[in-house]
Amino acid sequence: MHQFFVEPDQIEGKKIRIVGSDVNHIRNVLRMKPGEEISVSNGVDGREYRCGIDSIGENEVCATLRFVKEDGLELPSRIYLFQCLPKGDKMELVIQKAVELGAYAVIPVAAKRCVVKLEGQKAQSRAARWRQIAEAAAKQSRRRIMPQVMEICGMKEALALAAPLDVKLFPYELAGGMKRTRELVGRIRPGQSVAVFIGPEGGFEDGEVKEASEAGFVPITLGKRILRTETAGLTVLSWLMYQLEPEERGDAEGNAEGVRNIP
Repeated sequence: MHQFFVEPDQIEGKKIRIVGSDVNHIRNVLRMKPGEEISVSNGVDGREYRCGIDSIGENEVCATLRFVKEDGLELPSRIYLFQCLPKGDKMELVIQKAVELGAYAVIPVAAKRCVVKLEGQKAQSRAARWRQIAEAAAKQSRRRIMPQVMEICGMKEALALAAPLDVKLFPYELAGGMKRTRELVGRIRPGQSVAVFIGPEGGFEDGEVKEASEAGFVPITLGKRILRTETAGLTVLSWLMYQLEPEERGDAEGNAEGVRNIP
């Protein structure tokens, strides 16, 4: 089942319009035909709108809603990954996998020891590329929301963004006590918002560690081995997915709870 994202105003009653690059993908790549079924999400409400294609034009695909699934595929907590800019194209990998693992948002952070320096038009261009990767990963992993990839920010701005969140985790190579890490992760409950702050290849400066601690971030260890920056965040996200993933209900082909027929 192919999935596509639309804006909320493209769903009007039982009629759904798909525009933009997805039109070419449906018509010329997938070579779909009227009558075939597709899955649509508006990226906001967590629902799957299952519909049948009515027509495929040059600039628009029109479909009719068949039923809505409200099956709770999203994690019951919003997880924010604050990722300091890594070298090369590693950020693309981090964003792709973070979306697959259920992150609600990825916030690129320019810490002092970041080798990569992105400003102005170059930063905007890179952010646009990262959003495309997030959208593709969301489609592939059947996400019901469109995870956000925010603009690059500095350390102080990142800490301010994290201020209202419930749990703030700060993987740090000098932190010890795996038992404490397990306890902290084990206490996180559905509904709590979680910030995970990952440093750059060179690590955080002492002043940044102090700032994070003063902002309520709790240093944790990820084990005895030193993980690369692109591995560290995905490790924590995997732990959180294991901790927070809800139990399955029903089956995967339409008999599950949460299926609502449209009159």
